[in-house]
Amino acid sequence: MTPAQCRAARALLDLTQPALADAAQLGLSTIVDFERSRRAVSAEAAGAIFVAENGEGPGLRLRKLAPLASR
Repeated sequence: MTPAQCRAARALLDLTQPALADAAQLGLSTIVDFERSRRAVSAEAAGAIFVAENGEGPGLRLRKLAPLASR
C-alpha cells in the first residue's frame, strides 16, 4: 500500500488519521509519518506481495524464501 492509497482508503471510509490509528492499534505518528512518506512499508520489506484484482478479488501472499544454504 502506498501513502496515497492509504489516504484514499481513509477518505472512502470517512476515517480520520486518529480513528485509523485507533482501529489499527498504531500510534498516530505512525499513520501521519506513513502518509507523508516518512516510513517504509514494512509488509513489502517482510516479503508480502500484494496481488491485484484477478477475477477473485485482490489479495496478499508471501514471497517464497530462499533455502537457508543459499542465503
